Amino acid sequence: MQKKKLNVLVVDDQPGVRYLLDVIIRDEGHQVRLAKNGLEAIEAVKASKPDLVFMDVRMPLMDGIEALGKIKIMSPETEVVLMTAYVSDETVQIALNRGALCCFTKPFDVDVIKFFIEDFSWREAGVRGSIPAVVG
Repeated sequence: MQKKKLNVLVVDDQPGVRYLLDVIIRDEGHQVRLAKNGLEAIEAVKASKPDLVFMDVRMPLMDGIEALGKIKIMSPETEVVLMTAYVSDETVQIALNRGALCCFTKPFDVDVIKFFIEDFSWREAGVRGSIPAVVG
């Protein structure tokens, strides 16, 4: 069995974070689209339903929590990972209640991201693993 080649959307208002995740995910052999805010994320999900979304919580125009809710309505099968430097139990609980797969704390470790993507791609191929609620 082979791991699944993922279609990933990265949503963050910080260009450096978008760039870093773009490089990491492409190096792992997956396709990546980029968006700067929740509104762009919704348009990207409409255009091509990604397997996985990495999305910042705090962004202009539409934050990650609001975008998460809209994305899960449009594409329930798309898994969303929220990222935040301002992690709190309340934020994590809201995110999970709205359908987030988990929350990553910023700054994140590149090796943790690589491991997560590898594990997720195998999971999507049918080899199930478990993902904790908060990673970081």
